[in-house]
Amino acid sequence: MAEEEKKVTAKKTATKTTAAKKTTATKATKTTKTTTAKKATTTKTVKAAAAKTTEKPAVKAEKKVEVKANEELVAKATVKYERMSSRKVAIVANLIRGKNADEAMAILRFTPKAGAEVLTKLLKSAIANAENTKNMTHSKLYVAEIYSNQGPTLKRIRPAAKGSAVRIRKRTSHTTIVLKERV
Repeated sequence: MAEEEKKVTAKKTATKTTAAKKTTATKATKTTKTTTAKKATTTKTVKAAAAKTTEKPAVKAEKKVEVKANEELVAKATVKYERMSSRKVAIVANLIRGKNADEAMAILRFTPKAGAEVLTKLLKSAIANAENTKNMTHSKLYVAEIYSNQGPTLKRIRPAAKGSAVRIRKRTSHTTIVLKERV
């Protein structure tokens, strides 16, 4: 009986040692694979970086020159989610489209419409953008584009006759002014 127990324990220890040898062998192969993979990726990235540094800057410099040659000085100002219908703003916008900046300010100052106040602030902002960020001269500025698009509508409910309800639509608008210099 004692001999059988010794044989069983000997078999268990033998299987444990062979299993340990197998796991260390698989770990060793995995680490060698990962180190070779890392070396390969690092050599690829080094080669790619060397290729990028030699070719790309010349191409980018050419593109920048082309953009600067075709670039036109434009100053923009936008107001979004203004609580006024785009139709009301468009009535006043049509009055100042194509006018000089100073002339447009004078028109807006004496226009008795609701959209005139919004467009006055927007035009002042566009003029400030032109002078401060683009270094454009105030006397040469004119309104090249002006448009008002419809924004999201706030929907409210008003009680009506016989227990019914009527929907109130509170419209909003997005308005943009683009200024350019006259040549």
